Amino acid sequence: MQPFLNELSITENNAGASTGANWLKPKGTSIASYSPANGSLIAHVATATSSDYETVVKAAVQAQKIWQQTPAPKRGEIIRQIGEALRQKKQALGSLVSYEMGKSLQEGLGEVQEMIDICDFAVGLSRQLHGLTMHSERPNHRMYEQWHPLGVVGIISAFNFPVAVWSWNTMLAWACGNACVWKPSEKTPLCAVACQKIVADVFKQNNLPEGLSGLIIGGADIGAKLSADKRIALVSATGSTRMGKAVAQAVAERLGKSLLELGGNNAIIISQHADLNIAIPSIVFGAVGTAGQRCTTTRRLIIHKSQYEELKKRLKKAYTQLKIGNPLDEKNHVGPLIDKDAVKQYEKAITQAKKEGGKILVEGGTLKGKGFESGCYVQPCIIEANRKMKIVQHETLAPILY
Repeated sequence: MQPFLNELSITENNAGASTGANWLKPKGTSIASYSPANGSLIAHVATATSSDYETVVKAAVQAQKIWQQTPAPKRGEIIRQIGEALRQKKQALGSLVSYEMGKSLQEGLGEVQEMIDICDFAVGLSRQLHGLTMHSERPNHRMYEQWHPLGVVGIISAFNFPVAVWSWNTMLAWACGNACVWKPSEKTPLCAVACQKIVADVFKQNNLPEGLSGLIIGGADIGAKLSADKRIALVSATGSTRMGKAVAQAVAERLGKSLLELGGNNAIIISQHADLNIAIPSIVFGAVGTAGQRCTTTRRLIIHKSQYEELKKRLKKAYTQLKIGNPLDEKNHVGPLIDKDAVKQYEKAITQAKKEGGKILVEGGTLKGKGFESGCYVQPCIIEANRKMKIVQHETLAPILY
């Protein structure tokens, strides 16, 4: 066991459903979480069952009634304490993010810092839930508007930002008086377990009810339940466009509210006036950061003809300087992909690009040998392409730059 797992109270076998400090007795099938960094088994997590789901949502509905009556500045004080707890656990939680998801340690620590920052932001907002006052037709009368909590908020998050995206949604929802139910990616379940334990301690110290922070770890069936549940006032989902369409349809059918943050196929445009000394580092980090597994990853580079050859030369040189390896080693720039399925998608995209006439500028491929035993490490790849190629028009969650 890694030392940071003990600090975060991660054990060999973990429950996957919780109403806060109360962890439900494991009844579902077990998920084995392997580190893409070295292929080692980290721990097991039991998935939530339908009855677990009901228990968590019912607790959230009850907690909502108390939480919405709590003055917003007092809700902000609880969030301030959560921010402090995250500061104390930053190194451990950032290490877990890096180890379980595969992003570099600096990115893992940066993700936890984003959690801390959103706590600070939410604390400020807790004293700024203003409403307008308006004139009335009646003498000596004023009208005013008052914002009320929506109700229970459901959060579906993706593997690539296993803690930050949850916090962005949750801290703001909590500040506004809403209980939350979180369905994290089953590819990074331990990050969710760790977060739940951190916030549960804060709620318990403040004598707050179970249900304010619900956790349900499971597959697509749990996400579908959350989307279709009329008790869930808003569903915020982060992930693929395919998943987002399914969530949007299910929530719309019951006239609920949804907030979707989905895939991307982003481009950087290099004009004839661009400073390449600034552009090159931006392109490289945009394309290979998080091993290309972000919806904001730079996937396409559109270059003015006057800059084309020089930029190509510099970019190829920059790629030779990338250090690929264990993400917990701060000397490395690029860690592994999340799993072997992601590696297959990466290889398939390169093969397709070649079939469509793409020219390889920096060769890709799966890395083998010492340090790469997990089979999840790949070489960031650059392909000369044109916009009519079908593969270029779709997102591949991997470090391929067209």
